[in-house]
Amino acid sequence: MIRVLVTDGMAESAVVELKTKGFEVVEQFYEPEVLGEKLKEFDVIVVRSKTKVRQPLIDKAVEAGRLKLIIRGGVGVDNIDVAYAKGKGIGVTNTPNASSGSVAELALAHMFAVSRYVNISNVSMRQGKWDNEKYEGVEIGGKTLGLVGFGRISRELAKKASALDMTVIYTNLTGKVNGFDEYEFCKLNDLLKKSDYVSLHIPFIKENGVTIGKDQLAMMKVGAFLINCARGGLIDEVALVEALDNGKLAGAGIDVFADEPTKNEALVNHPKVSVTPHIGGATKETQMRIGSEIVSIICEFFK
Repeated sequence: MIRVLVTDGMAESAVVELKTKGFEVVEQFYEPEVLGEKLKEFDVIVVRSKTKVRQPLIDKAVEAGRLKLIIRGGVGVDNIDVAYAKGKGIGVTNTPNASSGSVAELALAHMFAVSRYVNISNVSMRQGKWDNEKYEGVEIGGKTLGLVGFGRISRELAKKASALDMTVIYTNLTGKVNGFDEYEFCKLNDLLKKSDYVSLHIPFIKENGVTIGKDQLAMMKVGAFLINCARGGLIDEVALVEALDNGKLAGAGIDVFADEPTKNEALVNHPKVSVTPHIGGATKETQMRIGSEIVSIICEFFK
């Protein structure tokens, strides 16, 4: 029987479907020092963000020669040493279509929150304050949204932002994307200078370091907003707090952090910041879509 290890959770409907189709499914999180040995007992491992599948774990799994497939339930695969795993004959894939809409919605939610002080006024009212004269916000309609990266999530956000009367521009490592002429392609530096809102939608590559650091923040408009629902590490968090403190940026919406769970209290507690604990894909609909996609991947792989 083909055994599937699910370490970070999966929709119950998907677990039931896999079992119905004859797969054995074990739902259990293991610490790294234990996971390597456990992988010798499974043909497939399904992870989300919490579990990291690095070279030492892959080497342990290879000793038994049983592990054939690693699936990341979500968009990125930066928590997996993909090239190394493939070099050892282990397939690696993800579910790129499942969470595009939910992450785009969260990015938009953060844009609204920091534009209209939803984040901090919610807190102040719970403290018995009525600071209605203090929270004069800005409208997002008529503003320019700059998208850094133009994959599935970014395109979903572009569509939603356009419907809200925003002008959308984007930058992309591979250049202009065909079929999206309604949006202007820009180089990163030009995008930073033109945008009222900058939203990140790219993977974090450790070797490349931060994408938005002190120099990039300096290029942005005074009073601009920065949104990151992509990956932690893309923004220099110290430089971001400085830019918020000195008034360069009007606000930031952050769902992902350099270290998670984050201990950066200066950022989390900043009155100009809207924060969430890495919940971009945390909707019922996304979990159902991820589960269905995982079932399809496994069934196709072992047919």
